[in-house]
Amino acid sequence: MRTFDELVTEAAAADVSGWGFDWLESRAREERPPWGYARLMADRLARVGSALDVDTGGGEVLDAAPVLPPRMVAVEGWPPNLARARERLGPRGVEVLPPDDGGAFPVADASVELVTSRHPVRPAWSEIARVLAPGGSYLAQHVGPASAFELIEFFLGPQTHARTARDPAAEADEARAAGLEVVDLRTARLRMEFYDVGAVVWTLRKCVWWVPDFTVDRYRDRLQDLDAMIRADGAFVAHSTRHLIEARRIDKSARR
Repeated sequence: MRTFDELVTEAAAADVSGWGFDWLESRAREERPPWGYARLMADRLARVGSALDVDTGGGEVLDAAPVLPPRMVAVEGWPPNLARARERLGPRGVEVLPPDDGGAFPVADASVELVTSRHPVRPAWSEIARVLAPGGSYLAQHVGPASAFELIEFFLGPQTHARTARDPAAEADEARAAGLEVVDLRTARLRMEFYDVGAVVWTLRKCVWWVPDFTVDRYRDRLQDLDAMIRADGAFVAHSTRHLIEARRIDKSARR
């Protein structure tokens, strides 16, 4: 394995824009949820006439769908990702837009049959309910509670209160409160392995909310400790949590 300084210097200079993780190939590994979100999303997109993808990142997941509906809109709030998503998805006829002021989705009420999202920043249930047509569905994979906390707490120490955030049962209750019917909710806890300290540096630069004040200089001592652990044990192990949630806007006219 290369030296600590070589690994850290390389990772600190690498591109972290977009939402792809190819840079981590052979340097880190994460189990995938058993339900196969990309496949499920692609199947749904091929069967509707209109859809909205929320927090699309650089458009990588959406672009993997072989067939897109005639009207496809994607929303992304971070300018570097917005530009990348437009470059990637524009040729496929996707309208890629930032959220409106206040975070509202830039589409009309009851105007889409399907809303999708892979790892939204936070699910905007009232907006999801607003834009879904009656009978329309929200299909998403969310980050669950205490995801990657072995790594996060290695740098920040115990995060007791934060461990209760992103609870899938609480999110399901919020969806119901917004007027949606939850029709599916599945959870998974998945093993993550980091094989060199550079993989950790790159990941923390990309997932900036994990350790919000992260810089190599600020955390050099902890990074050196982690580097020693990986060299001794072969990997740093953490666990991600995910949940698949599907919710439907109730079509009241169909119940008359």
